[in-house]
Amino acid sequence: MKALIAGAGRLGTQIAQVLAAARNDVTLVDIDDDRITELEGRLPVRTMVGDACEPTFLEHAGALTADLVIATTGNDEDNLVISLLAKRQFAVPRVAARVNDEENTWLFDQNWGVDTAVPVATPLISLIEEATGATDTVALLRLSKAGVDVIETAITPQSRAAGRTLAEIALPAGTVIATVIREGRPTVPAPGMRLQPGDELLVVSHAATEREIHAAFQ
Repeated sequence: MKALIAGAGRLGTQIAQVLAAARNDVTLVDIDDDRITELEGRLPVRTMVGDACEPTFLEHAGALTADLVIATTGNDEDNLVISLLAKRQFAVPRVAARVNDEENTWLFDQNWGVDTAVPVATPLISLIEEATGATDTVALLRLSKAGVDVIETAITPQSRAAGRTLAEIALPAGTVIATVIREGRPTVPAPGMRLQPGDELLVVSHAATEREIHAAFQ
């Protein structure tokens, strides 16, 4: 699947990380060149600087061949414009958009090209499940043909993994930590990294269950 994500904030970055971990072709764009520069080399996705509200840039970013466009900027007007362009001008099969202000929810419908409106408080896995149209996921993401599961777990003060390094965590066979999200930013999971309360982990596994993953950290 080819996915184009507009908005490289925390939400857009997390979605890009999960979709890329599941072996999708992901492009992440943002108008803030400093933000894109910060992410370059840290995510297994294509990054581009530009205004996704501009049709020429959307086309350059790959909208013509995208299977999925997700608008995750912090501005509802921008997300609506991006959705409308994606659906009407580029005929993208599936378009999802983040709703920042609940009062604007009524606008996020097919009249604006939005197939799935996602409230800002929606959990990450639920968001991706809705955006991709996947229906066989409960608490974890399974993308058809991907062959892997992507499981999200969070470190709390009570977690057994809090204060321990990643090298000290015994993971089930065939399991790797894709990224550690700390203070809203994805971090390369080096073995010596010490986990802290508030950290969110995206774990990729070919065989382990959600229960086994959580048991390793909680």
